[in-house]
Amino acid sequence: MAAERRFAWKGTDRHGQAVDGILRAADASAATLALRRQGILATRVQAVRAAPGKAITRKDIALFTRQLSTMMAAGVPLLHAFDIAGKGHAKPAVTELMRDLRHDIEAGSSLQQAFRQFPLLFDELYCKLLAAGEQAGIVQDLLARLATHQEKAIALRRQVRGALMYPLVIVLVAIAVTAIIMSVVVPAFRQVFDSFGAPLPLPTLLVMDLSAFVVRYWLALLAALVLACLLLHLAWRRWPALRRNTQLRALRLPVFGPLLRKAAIARWTRTLAAMFAAGVPLLDSLGLVGAASGHAQYQEATTRIEREIRAGGSLALAMEHSGVFPPLLTQLALIGEESGALDAMLSRAADIIEADIDATVATLSALLEPALMVVLGVLVGSLVIALYLPIFKLGAVI
Repeated sequence: MAAERRFAWKGTDRHGQAVDGILRAADASAATLALRRQGILATRVQAVRAAPGKAITRKDIALFTRQLSTMMAAGVPLLHAFDIAGKGHAKPAVTELMRDLRHDIEAGSSLQQAFRQFPLLFDELYCKLLAAGEQAGIVQDLLARLATHQEKAIALRRQVRGALMYPLVIVLVAIAVTAIIMSVVVPAFRQVFDSFGAPLPLPTLLVMDLSAFVVRYWLALLAALVLACLLLHLAWRRWPALRRNTQLRALRLPVFGPLLRKAAIARWTRTLAAMFAAGVPLLDSLGLVGAASGHAQYQEATTRIEREIRAGGSLALAMEHSGVFPPLLTQLALIGEESGALDAMLSRAADIIEADIDATVATLSALLEPALMVVLGVLVGSLVIALYLPIFKLGAVI
């Protein structure tokens, strides 16, 4: 099937009125035929180039979802809401997306059918919740839930990434400082030491040999580093077994493992609560919930939970048998099943876990900052001491 492109068209309708718009089709002939079926005689059909600008992000989608929900709650007509959302955005790509969605809905597509035309922007979870909202007549409420779900997911991802990126940035700074010392500072000291004509201490010799190696092979080292990063990225995308093993090993890390586990559980719980609140059947929800967790262990656990529920078990008992969920979550799920308020209990559990993540990230940042500063100071200080040892010895002789 050929990939669809966007075409801007002008023409006249059945009443002879001039009309124009944008539609998607495989080619210009298909676009003209589609317009003819709508009773429009096209006078011009031209392919539209993609608008320059930044790509659409998760934050853009969450903002649009929140805007659409708010405007529908205020009584703004749906098509007009798309116009307002598109015109009020700074990114041309988002404006084009709003136009495409509007034209699809205006042409007779349902809301979730129009959104399914953009699977890279609106995933299966988004479209399924939207379909449930249309079927139940609560699109506005479902959009508000979707916006809340996306905003919390973005905030959670930002927290976890921030906690993981901080030590990585410090390590990169340490590597950059060391490289500058090795390539600029140490060679200058070498010239001074060569003029001494005296034997140098072992630490100084080691630092100078390492500096000579870095200066001589820096291009090869840089190329090897870039190649290694590219190969790791490719392997991560192509080999699911590698992703699974890496994710499982990451959970065993002494400091970051519990944080990654809590983040996966929070995503899992929040997604299941949203699906259940939308009226999506539990068994239909679990397939999407496992993928939304973003972790192999919880995807596998979700499969086992789904199998046990199909055999007649309860959700809380299946979660407990999986062995990967905390007792608090399973107890709240049990209370929710018994009281008929499973979505509320799961949302409360997600709030508790996310609050725990906030506290963990704050504590982690407070502990890591001095620890990493000490490591960086020891590294740079060791290099400086190794370089100044000959000068100290020379001063003692004098």
